Amino acid sequence: MEIFKNIMNFFRTRKTEYLSDIAINIAQQDQKGLSDNDPGVEKVIELGMKWLCLAQDCSASQDGGVARHYSLINGWATSYPETTGYIVPTLLEFVQQRGNSEIRHRAKRMLDWLISIQFAEGGFQGGRIDAKPRLPVTFNTGQILLGLAIGVREFGNTYLGPMQRAADWLVDTMDVDGCWRNYPSPFTITGEKAYDTHVAWGLLEAARILPDKPYSETALRNVDWALTQQKKNGWFENCCLNDPSKPLTHTLGYVLRGILEAFRFTKKEIYLSAACKTAHGILESMRSDGFIPGRLSENWQGAVNWACLTGTAQIACCWLILYQFTGNRHYRDAAYIANHFVRRTLNSDGPREIQGAIKGSFPIEGDYGKFQYLNWACKFTIDANMLEKKIRIQK
Repeated sequence: MEIFKNIMNFFRTRKTEYLSDIAINIAQQDQKGLSDNDPGVEKVIELGMKWLCLAQDCSASQDGGVARHYSLINGWATSYPETTGYIVPTLLEFVQQRGNSEIRHRAKRMLDWLISIQFAEGGFQGGRIDAKPRLPVTFNTGQILLGLAIGVREFGNTYLGPMQRAADWLVDTMDVDGCWRNYPSPFTITGEKAYDTHVAWGLLEAARILPDKPYSETALRNVDWALTQQKKNGWFENCCLNDPSKPLTHTLGYVLRGILEAFRFTKKEIYLSAACKTAHGILESMRSDGFIPGRLSENWQGAVNWACLTGTAQIACCWLILYQFTGNRHYRDAAYIANHFVRRTLNSDGPREIQGAIKGSFPIEGDYGKFQYLNWACKFTIDANMLEKKIRIQK
């Protein structure tokens, strides 16, 4: 009965009277626990790519971007510039591995849409394309920069000017201590954000293309600032969208990946050591079946009884990268378990709107992306499984 109380409370707060059969069925299934079925790495990559294509085609704004989510309540959302930006590298990595011309074309269409909505000064808006207020935001610009940088390498100089304008804007708007404070998202709580290391990663990719620009110095200044927010046990202050005392694994995944990319770029031990502390703390919080609580308190204890599947996939990817850097099999094995967990939450059949999609939370009525299938959850799941596949082949 508790599941129905939770569901009905959710809908009463949304003033919604209708709850679809599919929403009820999926909520009931999730409350019973994980499926025994793991579709496997290859199938999850294949289905995930198909779903991202569908999300591009079905975006409510019909503009070439990727729908933010599919909701079991409201259907397809409008396009989300931020995540469309970093979906592009996932599509092009898939193309590199498999040579799919349709996916390559889709990535270019995403990039063409993104450069059409760039502000003149170089930044990009926060939120969905129809969100208000429409303002340039540091974090979203950094995520789109990841797509623009790979766009230059893959498609040529069409994207060089937009990439440089975005990178220059990030350089110009940074505070002297390495923190970005001037252009926060209007859709998160105010305050400093340690997870802007994921913005720094975008600058590092731009630096690989234009090494004479001050992009790498700026990026590393931010990562160095972020390390001032790290506790001795690896946990980060100021590292959440809305509750810094219990950060989401999603935003912990962001900060961790940015630090790992700083190590990849510099080979400085300070970054690898910092990444290992955080990675180890999260590893200690994971159950044997791969469940990681969606929010983690400062002693790495779970603060909620649901998993943020986006964060689980991000962290699995970071553990695999750490395995590549260190050879530590504990990271590799933990990542395999976490990926296995996420794969078992996936619907490999049923309605096309959810086939291959990844829920915001497991169970689906958890507080992150409640009753939604998020495009970035799918993207990070594909990333983690593509990297797992590569590592397994190399064994």
